[in-house]
Amino acid sequence: MTDKTFYITSTLPYVNADLHLGHAMELIRADVIARYKKLSGYEVFFNSGTDEHGMKIAESAAKAGKTPQAYVDEYAEKFKNYVHAFGLDTEVLRLIRTTDAKHITAAQAFWKKVADNGFIYKKNYKRKYCVSCEEEKNESELVDGKCPIHPNRELELIDEENYFFKYSAFQDKLLEFYKNNPDFVIPEIRMREVVSFVQGGLQDFSISRLKSKMPWGIEVPGDTEHVMYVWFDALVDYISTLNWPDIEGDFAKFWLKGTPVQYCGKDNTRFQAIMWQAMLMAAEIPNSHHVIVNGFVLGEGGVKMSKSLGNTVDPMEIVNEYGTDALRYFVLREISSFEDSPVAKDRVKDAYNSGLANGLGNLVSRITTLSEKYLDKKIVNMIVQDVEIKPFNSFVANDFEVFDINMVCKFIWTNISVLDKRISDEQVFKVIKIDLEKGKDILRDYIDKLADIACHLKAIIPTTSQKILDILKENKKPETPLFARKD
Repeated sequence: MTDKTFYITSTLPYVNADLHLGHAMELIRADVIARYKKLSGYEVFFNSGTDEHGMKIAESAAKAGKTPQAYVDEYAEKFKNYVHAFGLDTEVLRLIRTTDAKHITAAQAFWKKVADNGFIYKKNYKRKYCVSCEEEKNESELVDGKCPIHPNRELELIDEENYFFKYSAFQDKLLEFYKNNPDFVIPEIRMREVVSFVQGGLQDFSISRLKSKMPWGIEVPGDTEHVMYVWFDALVDYISTLNWPDIEGDFAKFWLKGTPVQYCGKDNTRFQAIMWQAMLMAAEIPNSHHVIVNGFVLGEGGVKMSKSLGNTVDPMEIVNEYGTDALRYFVLREISSFEDSPVAKDRVKDAYNSGLANGLGNLVSRITTLSEKYLDKKIVNMIVQDVEIKPFNSFVANDFEVFDINMVCKFIWTNISVLDKRISDEQVFKVIKIDLEKGKDILRDYIDKLADIACHLKAIIPTTSQKILDILKENKKPETPLFARKD
């Protein structure tokens, strides 16, 4: 058992609609880092699941003619299908639902801890609210009086007595934390945005709703008339999944002794990197280690892909047409690690054909055709086994450590292109006719390089990686292409 531990979490998507490509990208990227750490000798805990409370869920359930519980049960079960379709590592993945009993207990314990520490109070509240964001909106954030992310949705006006979190009390503490941890948010541009936002001042925010108006939520401890604001409830899942408030066991192993990392989208940065960090401080719990921020996946017209706008690309369609590893390849190599990226369906086919069918798949076929004909199976196996025990290339490891998976893919596919060109330039089949041993030496080097590529793909496209290693050990050209070209 290793004493090295690593904890990573994605955000929990709302269960009010099917997941889109942006969700798939975040889950797959978190999975890649989890796999990399596991391959590097860490004991890994990968957290994800479903966010099931709040006004948005209550509305969606009502429209579907179902109780909120029946509605979230259906979608939570559906989420499990995405786990397999996206190729997530179920050995380290732990799914949590915010309607789970242990989460509800943890959320209420967290509230009580923060309240006992003097950071929760009650007052009248009047504010504009975007239900799709589940977030308050200041006038300065609005465009033509509407949420810029959900312009098709009218804002709600909330006017009631609520509990508030003393967010303003943590401005200086947060700034000090950021100063001492300058790479807390990755990439750097998001870190600068976070610091700038906090320097502008923090306003206390509402963390409850009247149960009479919005009953679908976790009851506030000691007050049956209020339920928790969905974000104050949902963020606690990052520690409730580790069985907090029990401070031994998984919480001690992965949060206290590990380096907790959070993945999120650009529109969630404030919740993850500011609000949650202040909440942790209020509960006297150590802060997260990193928050990794993805750019937006842009749909038609360069607008953020969103379920509410209906401009999404269905990742399940990609899986059904091209396969799981093709989806993983696309979101990891063709979409920027940190910047916004436009996506259209025809890009998926082009990327599949160029990078997988004509690239990786063709390379495997070329090398194994020659190997089967000229090399001994035992020799090939010895080469592959030697490669399998090598650590990651230092450049690849460095890119993984800074969460730049796009650069990892660039490195691997550059090696694929270089090896493919070598085969064309060296024309080993001609060398073999003149000097058999020299030709075999060249072929053995091809096997070594291809095995190295396959090993570096273990975290990226794991099923294909294993297929390549198995094919090499069999020392036979695959009967069917790894990736059949799509016309």
